Amino acid sequence: MVRGRGEGTLSSIADVWHQVTSVQPTPPAAVVLGAAAAALLAVLVRGVWVVARNVVTIAHEGGHALVALLVGRRLTGIRLHSDTSGVTLSKGRPRGPGMVATAMAGYLAPPLLGLGCAGLLATGHITALLWLTVLVLVAMLIAVRNAYGVTSIVATAAIVFVVSWFTSAQVQAGFAYAFTWFVMLAGVRTVLELQRARGRGRAPRSDADQLAGLTRVPAVVWVLLFAAVGLAVLVLGVRWLGPFAALTS
Repeated sequence: MVRGRGEGTLSSIADVWHQVTSVQPTPPAAVVLGAAAAALLAVLVRGVWVVARNVVTIAHEGGHALVALLVGRRLTGIRLHSDTSGVTLSKGRPRGPGMVATAMAGYLAPPLLGLGCAGLLATGHITALLWLTVLVLVAMLIAVRNAYGVTSIVATAAIVFVVSWFTSAQVQAGFAYAFTWFVMLAGVRTVLELQRARGRGRAPRSDADQLAGLTRVPAVVWVLLFAAVGLAVLVLGVRWLGPFAALTS
């Protein structure tokens, strides 16, 4: 059978699509637990955390940006800074439900991202998780307005792509689980850092304080809400991906 160039291209695309959408087997319990341990170390060890926290900032600002678009605001730019802070700018009504939702989204984004990743892993979609991560990062580049932000997102996307394209299935599984555990754990730590900074007077314009100004609900209530969501997601993550889930698979 003679196959034309176009047919070969379509076949290659179909092969890639099949790989992305196919279900992969649950990795051994040792891989799942090892990934959880690595993620915990990344969150607890300061030298690692100051670098890995850039991933959380990307998720945080991406949450602001996504919700701003969903509520009809005009996204004007995202900036990521080397101190792992960031800012997302959008235009629209300065008050109201849309602005409240946009302000809420930052600290909720990392744990909810982790929950979505955990759902994909629990159903065996390891490759889909990695490729979706790359696509989301590439989409974010459109809105990034500073050099460090571009570098941070490109580097993160490149790492995920290399793992998804060039490594073995077991390495991909370990990376995907470590990433998922990390964003869930980091979602809790960043809330603790937020309250610590607020207590020392170092974050007068934090998301929680902006929400307090928008709603007249005390900032500490918003911090507690962020913490409650982060902890609830972590509990679900342990149920879906933790030792008992891994050992019984």
